[in-house]
Parts: sequence; C-alpha cells; structure tokens
Amino acid sequence: MSGRRSDLAMLGVYAAVSLVLGYLSVESSLTTPAWALVALFVAGVAAVLVSRRHPLAAFIVVLVLLPLSFAGGSGAEAVLVVGALYRSGVVARPQRAWLAFAAAAAAGTIAALVLAIRVRVGPPLLGLAPRVDVDAWPLDWLAISAVVIAVALIATLVGLDVGHRRRELQALVERAEQMRRERDQEAHIAAVLERERISREMHDVIAHSLAVMIAVADGAQASAESRPEESRRAIGRVAETGRRTLVEMRRLLTSVRGETDAVDRQRVQASMERIPALIAESRSAGLPVRFEQVGAIDPDAMVGLTVYRVVQEALTNVLRHAREVQDVLVRISVADEGLSILVEDRSAPVVPIADPGRGLVGIRERAAFYDGHVEAGPRPGGGWRVFVRLQTEAAG
Repeated sequence: MSGRRSDLAMLGVYAAVSLVLGYLSVESSLTTPAWALVALFVAGVAAVLVSRRHPLAAFIVVLVLLPLSFAGGSGAEAVLVVGALYRSGVVARPQRAWLAFAAAAAAGTIAALVLAIRVRVGPPLLGLAPRVDVDAWPLDWLAISAVVIAVALIATLVGLDVGHRRRELQALVERAEQMRRERDQEAHIAAVLERERISREMHDVIAHSLAVMIAVADGAQASAESRPEESRRAIGRVAETGRRTLVEMRRLLTSVRGETDAVDRQRVQASMERIPALIAESRSAGLPVRFEQVGAIDPDAMVGLTVYRVVQEALTNVLRHAREVQDVLVRISVADEGLSILVEDRSAPVVPIADPGRGLVGIRERAAFYDGHVEAGPRPGGGWRVFVRLQTEAAG
C-alpha cells in the first residue's frame, strides 16, 4: 500500500510539472513539437507504472528519457530521474544507490550537452528564443552538468537518509517484536514451572495425608469392637489430618492466585519446625518412627521446605508400600558444606521397581535445585532406603 501511494505521488508530481512546462512549450509562437511532448509523457507514465515489478528496466528508461526530453521535450522528465534516485536510496543498499547516482550523473552529463546544443540550433525550449552565442556552448554544458549532478546528488543523499531511518525503525520494531516473543516464551516457561511446582506440592500433601488417613482409619476399623475408645480417638485423628490437609490445599491454591500473605510465607519458611509433627502423625498412623537430627538449620532458610517435603514423601512411601514394618529411621545431618537426609525402614523385602513414581521424581527435582543427589532403593535384608544429599551453604 505504501509503494502504491508513492507511485501515485510520483505520477501526480510528474503530471503537474509536465502540464506546466508543456503549456509554456506550446503557448508561445516558438513552439516545441506537441507530439514529442505527448510521446515523452506517455513513456514517463509507463516507466512509473512498471517501476515496482521491473525497477532496473524502469530506471534505464527514465535515464534514456532525460537526454531525449532535453533534446525535443520540455525537460519535465528530469523529475522522473530525481524520483528514481530518491527511491533507490530508500529501498536499495547504499552501494546500489551510489551506482544509480553514477549512472544518472553520466546520463545527466549527456543530457546537459544535448541541451546546450539545442538552445542554439534545435527546437525551441519553453517558448524561449534560441541563443546566438554559438561558441559559448561548452560553458553552458558545464553549468547545466553541474546543476544536474548537484540535484542528483541531493536526491540520492535524501533517499539514503530516509532509507537509513526506515531501516533503523524496522530494526527497532523487529527487536521489540523479538523481545515480546521472548517475554511471552519466558512467561510460558515460568507458568509451566509454576504449575509443575504446584502439582508437586499437591502430590506431596495429598499423598501423605491420604496415606495417613487410610492407615489410621484401617486401625480404627480393626479396633472398633474391641477398643471403641481407641477407635474414636483414631477417627478424630483422621478428621484432624483432613482439616490440616484442607489448610495446606488452601495455601497452595492461594499461592496460585498470587494471594500468599506473610503468615503463609512464615509457615513455608518454618517447615523444618514441622518435622516433629510429621513424625508424630506418622506414628499415629502406625509407623514405628525414630527421628534423629545432627546440627541445626536456620529457620529462615528455604532449604527447610525441601527437607520437609523429602521426609514427608519418604514416609508416605513407607505407609503406602511397606509391609511388616519393624522400624523406620529418619536422620537429618547438617554440616557446613551441606546436609543429608536419610529415611530407611526395616520391613519385608521389596522388589525393585522400574517406575520411580512421581514422589521419587519430585525428590530428585528438589535435590537438583541444591546441586544434590538422591539414592533410593531396597535395603539389604528387607526394607527401603532413601538418602538425599544437598549442597547448600545456607544449611549451617
């Protein structure tokens, strides 16, 4: 659309100049041949119309029209050369624009020679009387050549300046578009990672809570007739676990909506302080858990959440998969260079599994965040062992 408008503007300027100069060429008694004016005008219009599809051919045509116009026309075709040089500077590379200027300068020099001779011996120009100083044509030739070359140079420089600005603007637009795409991609990646984090958190919370509730409910059902008081207390623990799970779920959903407040953040940061409650909860579900801790973790350290989730997932796996559990050891060892987490149980022998499950995958992802490693597999003599080593200076 922009190219079509520029072609229409070029045609409008060329037509206006042709009409004015054509009128001056025919209104006087010293008349320029009308057929030459019409022929040159038609050729000029045709060159403009085909300039988009065949720019080189159109440029050659306007260069040829320039000396022909100076030889037998009104000179209006010089407008086409100026327009062609301007367009070349705008759309072409600088090397091509300067080549076009050199060609136009050569054509202009020839046209200046033709004009210097015409005003003395050729058909009248713009109704002016022929000059009588025949011997002064070299001086006129040089003067006209200088004017033509100066105008061509100005048109080329203006076109190059406009083209440079347009290319800079286009580069800025493309850069802005690229930055927008990169920003959208980063936002999409961040959203995917956040969904993965929320999914992992929900898995840890729901899987552990349901495992505890099922274990306690099974115990309550088994003791309902023989020990009704103990059964009622177990049912109460099931309800308490369910309520605590609802609180955790509400916190997670609140974080998804971006409404996490200071209380929720403190609850997350104090995750290490919740491990004893997690141990007690597992004991109430029937696991003989022993807890040992060597060293302390800064209560504000975010690594506490990872430690809590690792222990929670490991205990959940014991509740769900272990049979004939005799002992469960949870040991957290904190040192200057990092910390280690060990959760192992003595139970009936288990068969190594090919699919690590989402829980173990989540443990490995959490450990990878702290440049750690995970060992998980059956113990010699029966049971399962999970060992996690985290590299973090924030531990001590």
